[in-house]
Amino acid sequence: MSRICVRKTKDGKRYFYDFWHKNSRYRRITSLTKTDTYQAGQARLKDLEKDRLGISDPGPAKPILFEEFADQFLKDYSEVNKRPASARSDKNSLNHLKPFFKNRYLGDIGPELVEKYKAERIREVSPASVNRELACLKTIFNKAQEWGGVPINPIAGKRVRKFTENNRMQRVLTQEETAGLMANAGGYLKPFLIIALNTGMRRNEILTLKWKDVDFLHAELTIRAEISKSKKPRTIPMNGPVADAIREMPRGNRSGLVFFNPETGTNVKDIKTAFRTACRTAEISGVRIHDLRHTAATRMIEAGVDIVTVKEILGHSSVEITMRYCHPSRETKARAMERLAEAFLSAGALGKKVGNASEMEPARIPASHMLIYN
Repeated sequence: MSRICVRKTKDGKRYFYDFWHKNSRYRRITSLTKTDTYQAGQARLKDLEKDRLGISDPGPAKPILFEEFADQFLKDYSEVNKRPASARSDKNSLNHLKPFFKNRYLGDIGPELVEKYKAERIREVSPASVNRELACLKTIFNKAQEWGGVPINPIAGKRVRKFTENNRMQRVLTQEETAGLMANAGGYLKPFLIIALNTGMRRNEILTLKWKDVDFLHAELTIRAEISKSKKPRTIPMNGPVADAIREMPRGNRSGLVFFNPETGTNVKDIKTAFRTACRTAEISGVRIHDLRHTAATRMIEAGVDIVTVKEILGHSSVEITMRYCHPSRETKARAMERLAEAFLSAGALGKKVGNASEMEPARIPASHMLIYN
């Protein structure tokens, strides 16, 4: 395949593609962006290859309405290839996208129309919500391009920019808040909290845990690839509280699920309501279920666990992601400063040795940081 080059014209105002094919040179100036000019060159080269091979052009694709393709995308791609939670997120995004783009053909939707959608939605929801819907829209056009519905993705690259999100600081529960939350948790919520705070497992990983994933002999839990966000299996050691909490769960259901709902015949799905009720009763505000994972990561770091081990337990792809989950408390930072002073004073590095550093009581993290009992 020939190499396609994209350059600017001498006046620097437009782009042109340039390539050789079968000893002939092809150049064309466009009014497109650099990326679109390159794609136009690719399309021209493909046409030349089709002519050489005698492949007839089937002609332009039949126009398809956005709402029709969106339903096809959800059924044939999202629900088949994505995790249930991600598929539900796509479905929720489409509930807002479809009314706006209804009765419009895919080929008639461009950056200007998408910007109008952004302008309307931002008056109703947060920037993060709009960005999720734009991400879904972009994926829809990617699939439409792959399946022959449109020649190019009209919102790919920087054609439509996402909003800047003001992400709030992740919450880490204090020991007092943890105790209060546990004291007000009942039913499935209590073992869920014990597992979440002692393992850092994700909500879906806990609620879809099966008895075959629990190894009491070796004190390990297995996160299967199909329920892992990374699509990779991993094992997590069980401490005493986790093992005790799981042992007390009822068995005997055919599904083999640990968190089994006999009314629906599937795993427990709605833990939010019970969690919010417990938080409200314990007078704890601003905490989400995912913050339990941040709390577990922070407690492990405070207990002296190295960052690489925390990364493996949480199932992150890199240490950088894990570092975002670790939030030292005020007390932990204060202890760090005390240790730093102790080190300097012991060596007399500050010019004056105050007392005997060896007599100072070392700052210790209590073992209970990672042990949440029933």
